[in-house]
Amino acid sequence: MSKRVKKLLISIVLVFWAVVAVYGFKQTDAGSSSSGLETVTVGYQKGDPFDIAKQRGEFAKKMKAKGYKIVWKEFQDGNSLLQALKSGSIDYGRTGDTPPVTAQAAGTKLAYVAVGSSKAKGSGIVVKSDSGITSLKDLKGKKVAYTKGTSSQYLLLQALKKAGLSADDITWVSMDQSSASVAFSQGKVDAWATWDPYTAQAELNQDATVLTTGEGLSNNRDYILASESYAKANTTISKYLIEYLEEDMTWANNNHDELITMMSKSLKVSKAVVKKMVERRTYSISAMNTSVVAEQQKIADAFYEADLIKKKITVSDIVTYIK
Repeated sequence: MSKRVKKLLISIVLVFWAVVAVYGFKQTDAGSSSSGLETVTVGYQKGDPFDIAKQRGEFAKKMKAKGYKIVWKEFQDGNSLLQALKSGSIDYGRTGDTPPVTAQAAGTKLAYVAVGSSKAKGSGIVVKSDSGITSLKDLKGKKVAYTKGTSSQYLLLQALKKAGLSADDITWVSMDQSSASVAFSQGKVDAWATWDPYTAQAELNQDATVLTTGEGLSNNRDYILASESYAKANTTISKYLIEYLEEDMTWANNNHDELITMMSKSLKVSKAVVKKMVERRTYSISAMNTSVVAEQQKIADAFYEADLIKKKITVSDIVTYIK
């Protein structure tokens, strides 16, 4: 065989493999996996409904039976999760009630897909048992820790309003919840607006008293979000996601001992803390409804009035109703 023929054959082979590689890349980029399943990437945080579903394992099995491969991505906070949702690196993600409001106001093209039950009993403002602070009015002039852009900020706004105080009546100290826990223990702040498991930890390990829970102030629900375009194009996937995730939540309600053991390992906190957290809430996931949209609108309006967001938004504009 001549050198010219050999070179020609080599060139043909290289072109063939280049075409295969490009085709394979396009297939992968379109969301297909080598198994022939369509890939669905889910963002979660430790202890949330998706984390429960991930650890239990049934959710991924059921989605696989419908032709979908679940890929899990863990995030440390809601802001980084929303950035991933915005960039398209995840298809679904779970956050609390406040991050979607600030994201919508900032122009992020997202959609509400599903909602969880209230976590109001595990949310609250805690103070040291010997602080002398016995009512919300006593917060006047105090330093209060919270995390900007989260349910703790909204809860604190609502609590001050209930007490007849203004936002200027306290010193707002924004920090992540882990840092707030340390600051509270060291007496660097007088009060701390937080949520479980931090509330339970403070009660059990930091000599804290709950000044007020979120009841009547903030329901602090879980929300499942997707990008606007993905939500519109994938209502079938969303329907399965809601159905199977709700089955996991029913399991969580009926199997506290297993759930406590599982979440204690995931959250790296004691079973006593998780037990307190689990026993004061009910787990559920369902499709969006007008009642919870009204709750979100109330948060959006409160943030706009407090000049925490610069744009007045209509929450119903970005809701996908799954039937």
